[in-house]
Amino acid sequence: MAESTGQPPAGQDGTGQDGTGQDGTGRDWSGRIDRVRVVGAGVMGRGIAQLVATAGIHVELADAVPAAVADAVTQVHAVLDRLVAKGRLTADRAELARSRLHPLADPLAPAPDCDLVIEAVREDLDTKRALFAGLERVCPARTAFATNTSSLSVTEIASALTDPGRLVGLHFFNPVPLMRLVEVVAGARTAPGLPDVMTALVRRLGHEPVRAPDTPGFLVNHAGRGLVTEALQLLAEAVADPADIDRVARDVLGLRMGPFELLDLTGLDVSHPVLESIWSGFYAEPRLRPTWITRTRMRAGLLGRKTGAGFYRYVDGVRQDEPEPVPPAGPPGVPVWIDPAEPAARRALAELLGGAGVRVVEAERPPADAVVLVTPYGRSAASAALAAGLPVDRVCGVDPLGGFAGRLTLAVPPSVHPALARAALAALAATGRAVTVARDVPGSIAQRLAAAVVNTGCFLAEQRLARPADIDTAVRLGLGYPRGPLEWGQHLGPDLLVRVLTGLHSATGDPRYRPSAWLVERARLGLALTDTGTEPADLFAPADQEQ
Repeated sequence: MAESTGQPPAGQDGTGQDGTGQDGTGRDWSGRIDRVRVVGAGVMGRGIAQLVATAGIHVELADAVPAAVADAVTQVHAVLDRLVAKGRLTADRAELARSRLHPLADPLAPAPDCDLVIEAVREDLDTKRALFAGLERVCPARTAFATNTSSLSVTEIASALTDPGRLVGLHFFNPVPLMRLVEVVAGARTAPGLPDVMTALVRRLGHEPVRAPDTPGFLVNHAGRGLVTEALQLLAEAVADPADIDRVARDVLGLRMGPFELLDLTGLDVSHPVLESIWSGFYAEPRLRPTWITRTRMRAGLLGRKTGAGFYRYVDGVRQDEPEPVPPAGPPGVPVWIDPAEPAARRALAELLGGAGVRVVEAERPPADAVVLVTPYGRSAASAALAAGLPVDRVCGVDPLGGFAGRLTLAVPPSVHPALARAALAALAATGRAVTVARDVPGSIAQRLAAAVVNTGCFLAEQRLARPADIDTAVRLGLGYPRGPLEWGQHLGPDLLVRVLTGLHSATGDPRYRPSAWLVERARLGLALTDTGTEPADLFAPADQEQ
C-alpha cells in the first residue's frame, strides 16, 4: 500500500495515530496498492473501476450477477473510447486501462493478491455486512476493505468483521471519474494508519480526499441538508412554488441547481431516506428536520426524473418548465417610497428604480399616494412596517440579500391592497430584472436558504466534526456550491447572518433557526468563520509550529 501522507483531523481516526501506516498492533499498511477488487458493477462500481484502472492499478470487477460485470466492462471500454475521441485520453493510456480491468465471476473468489477491496453494492446494511464477512474469509489479513456507503455507519458495517480495523469508508460521488471529491471515513475501530493510506490512494487516483466523521451523512450529505430542508420548509409554508424557489437559489445565490431540481435528479427514493436518517441520527436536531412533503410524494411515486414526475414534469428525461409569469410592463403610475431603516439597501434600490424611470419619493414619511417598499433582514415586510409605523395596506417587501444585482424577490403581505402590490411589481419589473413574487414571511427565500446553508456548516465546525477547510472543500466539490458554507458565511458577513437567524428564531419560535455557537462566537470576537482560532491542543504544540 502507498505511504501515508495525509493529516487527519483531531479525534477522528481512533487513538495512536502516528502517520506511519501501522495500526498499533504491529500490522503494517504501508505497502503499495497494486491490485484492487471492486464489488458491485453498477454505476458507482464501474466508475470506480474505470478510475482505478486509468490511474495505473490493476482492478478486478465483480458482481453477484455475472452478466452485470460483462455489461460494465463493455461500458467502461466505450467510455474510454469516447475520451480518446475527445482528446482527453491518449489511445495508449486507454489501452493500458483496458488491460488492467479484469472481470471476475465471483465476488468471493480467493483474493491472495488483492491489496484493497472496495464495496459498491446497494445501500443496505445487512447486504454490506454479509459481503464483508464473506470477503474476510477469502482475503489475506493484509488486504484492506473500503465501503462506498453514502449514508450508513462505517462502524456498523465493520462490526460484522472479526477484524473491524481493516475497514474504512471511501465515499465516491457520481459520476465517479468527474466528481473529484472522495470522503475518507474512519469508523470507531478503523486501524489508525489506514485513513492516511486511503488519503494517499485517493490523491494517486487524481481525486481530492477530505476526512469525514463517521456520523450521519458524513460531511457532504450533512452539509447539504441546510439547503434542501429549508427549501422544503418554504414550500410547506406555501411561500413560493418549487420553480420560484429554484430560480431564487440560482439567480440570487448563484447555485448551479436549485434544491428541487436536485431532489428530482437524485430521486426521492434516495433523498427522503437520507433526510430522515440524518435527522434521526442526530436525535431529532431541529436544524435538520425534514417536512411531511417528501414522504407523501415518495409514497405517491413522484420520485423525480426517473419516474417522469417529481417537483417538475419530465418527457423522455427532459424537464418541462412552465413559463415564468410576465409582470406588468413599464413603470407604475404611482410613486415609490423606500423605508430608510436599511440605508445601504435603500440607496441601492432607489438607484436601481430611479435608473428605470420609476419615481422614487425622497421624503421623511411616505406620501398618501405612494407604494411603500421595505427591505428587512430576518423579518417579514409586515413586521417591519408595523415596527416603523408604516401604513400596512401600502407596504410590500423586497429582499435585499445580494444587493439587487440579480433576480428581485417581492414579498406580498396579506394586508397590502392588491392594486398597490401590482404597482410595486411593475416598479421592480421596470428595472429589467426578473422578479419572483412570494408570500411575505420572515427572511423571504434567499435569506433563509443562505442562512440555513451557513448555519449547518457552522454546526459541523462547532461540533469539531471536520476542519473548516475540509467542510468548505467537501461542499464545493461534492455539491457544486460557488463557495463552501463557511466561506459563504464570511462573504455575506457573520453579523448579518446572526441577525437573520436571530430574527427568524424570534419570529417563528422554531429552534431550527437558532444560530450556531460557532457563528455567534466568531461574529462577536471578529474571527473569520473559516478560522478555528486557538484550540487547547495548540498549547502543547512546538513553538515553531505556531502561526
